Amino acid sequence: MDKPLDPNTLRDSLTELPPLGMDIFDLVEDFRHYYTYTLGRDRHCRSPHYAYQALVLTLRDRLMERWKSTRYAYEAEGCRQAFYLSLEFLMGRALGNAMLNLDLDENTALAMQCLGQDLETLSANEHDAGLGNGGLGRLAACFLDSCATLQLPVMGYGIRYEYGMFRQNIVNGHQSEEPDHWLRDGNPWELARPEYTMRIHFGGRTEFYRSATGVLRARWVDTNDVLAIPYDIPVPGYHNGTVNTLRLWKAAATDEFDLGEFNSGLYPESVSDKNAAENITMVLYPNDSSENGKDLRLRQQYFLASASLQDVLQRWTGQKGGDFTDFAAKNCFQLNDTHPSCAVPELMRLLMDVHGLGWDEAWNITSQTMAYTNHTLLPEALERWPVSLFKRLLPRLLDIIYEINGRFLVEVSRRWPGDHERQRRMSLIEEGPQPQVRMAYLAIVGSFSVNGVAELHSRLLQQGLFSDFYELWPEKFNNKTNGVTPRRWLAWCNPELAQLITETLGGNAWVTDLQLLSRLALSADDPAFCARWRQVKQDNKARLASLVQTRCGVEFNIEALFDVQVKRIHEYKRQLLNILHVIHLYDRLKRGDDDNWTPRCVLIGGKAAPGYFLAKRIIKLINNVAEVVNNDPAVGDRLKVAFIPNYGVSLMEIIAPGTDLSEQISTAGKEASGTGNMKFMMNGALTIGTLDGANIEIREEVGDENFFLFGLTAEEVEALRGHYDPHAIIEADEDLARVMRLLESGHFNQFEPEIFDPLTRAIRNPHDPWLVAADFRGYLEAQKLVDIAYQDQENWVRMSILNAACSGKFSTDRTMQDYNRDIWKLEPTPPVPMV
Repeated sequence: MDKPLDPNTLRDSLTELPPLGMDIFDLVEDFRHYYTYTLGRDRHCRSPHYAYQALVLTLRDRLMERWKSTRYAYEAEGCRQAFYLSLEFLMGRALGNAMLNLDLDENTALAMQCLGQDLETLSANEHDAGLGNGGLGRLAACFLDSCATLQLPVMGYGIRYEYGMFRQNIVNGHQSEEPDHWLRDGNPWELARPEYTMRIHFGGRTEFYRSATGVLRARWVDTNDVLAIPYDIPVPGYHNGTVNTLRLWKAAATDEFDLGEFNSGLYPESVSDKNAAENITMVLYPNDSSENGKDLRLRQQYFLASASLQDVLQRWTGQKGGDFTDFAAKNCFQLNDTHPSCAVPELMRLLMDVHGLGWDEAWNITSQTMAYTNHTLLPEALERWPVSLFKRLLPRLLDIIYEINGRFLVEVSRRWPGDHERQRRMSLIEEGPQPQVRMAYLAIVGSFSVNGVAELHSRLLQQGLFSDFYELWPEKFNNKTNGVTPRRWLAWCNPELAQLITETLGGNAWVTDLQLLSRLALSADDPAFCARWRQVKQDNKARLASLVQTRCGVEFNIEALFDVQVKRIHEYKRQLLNILHVIHLYDRLKRGDDDNWTPRCVLIGGKAAPGYFLAKRIIKLINNVAEVVNNDPAVGDRLKVAFIPNYGVSLMEIIAPGTDLSEQISTAGKEASGTGNMKFMMNGALTIGTLDGANIEIREEVGDENFFLFGLTAEEVEALRGHYDPHAIIEADEDLARVMRLLESGHFNQFEPEIFDPLTRAIRNPHDPWLVAADFRGYLEAQKLVDIAYQDQENWVRMSILNAACSGKFSTDRTMQDYNRDIWKLEPTPPVPMV
């Protein structure tokens, strides 16, 4: 009779498997296994969807074993960890990133060839994980990539929205929105972890009581609870075996339905709680212009903060019990913008109400573990929530916020005795007919670090928006200039250029040390290298032109200057200024002013918030101008304009490599950083821009002569307030007057009278905060320099090379090293070796 297996031996035999093979044969065999047995498909199946699924499962297995080894290493080392809380993660597609970081891109392509599969077709079956609105969410994705590549123990926390950023269609020039159900075919990259489900409270009331030792305590009672179910997504580092985790929370009801109501025939009512609960994670960032929108958005923010903090505390108590002595030494929470600010009072609540700590001990832990990143200089973007809404949804948190505020104002009064106006300015509660909770101030008071995301941005925060807090706590404030990951934004999206760089530098070490690109400057005067560089650019422009032809029906000539502005549509980003320049060029051609002309193809893309009237009207203007320009025989190929719909990560992977001129033209002092500017620079585009955000640092790196600068400075913008006269500017500038006459005459809206009147009124408004008319002349002069420079292709290629060569500072690897050196203080921890 066989001897029974020891349970411990059986457990080890199930979990400690030999590493999976990485060669072509292993990939082919695993693909066939998944395709045939797991997915149940055979040779009659023609849908690439199942082949894509089989490929993902094949690669995911290899991520899984590295994921486990990484987690074991963090546990064994007992290392300090950071947790990145963000309401947005714009991850894009995962397949290419996984292949590249696993060092399986070549083998996977060959394996698919062996199986008669086209890798590009399979990749196209993946939906973009559109869990963000723009730069903030994409930055969060780049941060996670760099943390894994640097082997830093950092875990991301976000929300698993059922519907991501809306899908944008253009109908008769107007933006229309439709739901982006990115999860409709499932997400094979994620791993459900229901065993770590958390319970989240809403509503109810606070009840005070005496503990057994006579201490006054509080508890949150009579609540309406929601479950938070985690789904984990692997985040691989580059060629290093590390796989970190992005944990996304999905909301679910505590009970499926009310059986009593169901039995009574009240079928809709019986599932109403379930539907209400799931609504929390149904849609990315609801419009908060209505009361319902505010309610849902605050629910999302608290849901993220509470689930994530409970998760971390549960792991801690599982190892340490109720001993929180070293908690602050081992944990750090990075709040990505103001959205997760509920984490400050929520950690206090959990430490006091659940784990029995006193106020002082809980506050010491909270204020030593929270760190806040601010991403905006626009005061209206700093979230404030009505006290009445907080009281209804999160009454216990409101109690704690009032207590934090009371203690904080005592500190302010000690520093500035009798300065009641300063106390009013700095209070966490903004008084008025409808008192508001100032969430940014809450984050500052509760954090040990407050950082901006570009040198100018951080300086303006300290001197303006948060000057009172900077005066009180200068040691809290610091700058961390943003970056982008060179893995996705050069190595993956621009393989031809990556190959040329690798050959020129004698290896691919630049992929994890982007400063090595500086050595490309040594080849900027080598004719053979420049010729290859230009050919790579032309190939990328051909790929982009094909995309524009397919998506927009507009033909771009790859010999023309490709002039690109793709980003969220917003007045401060000034797509309006861009299209005014296009109208100026059109007007010149119609007047025969075309001597020494530089052909130009203008591409604009981006989404407007559904409730943002003027932003949507700007999209309409761009499309109407494009319709007139592209169909005028007198214009021909000398000027083309296209608005590319549904701009997102996957489109940017084609757009950035094919761009000649990057438009970064925001009003100075309004853009926190920008990251599109970095992606374009890294791929050899030249920048036309203002002294705003990271543009300043880009110009410092590449040199004045390789950057097309225009516009008022942030200081000049402020100085102009109160005596700005756009009418006088327009009348004094013949070119601008011509443009305005064309616009106001209805030339671009002959069958849609007055449709652009709101835009022309905005330009002429002396209170226009974006100062479009003021910067028009400077913009035109800079664009003339662009035209002249592009005609000298030899020098343009040289400038393109130098832009890429000087982009090393703008890698998120450098950004994360800065965060880690000054804020997180983590030790790089390699994974446990796989047996």
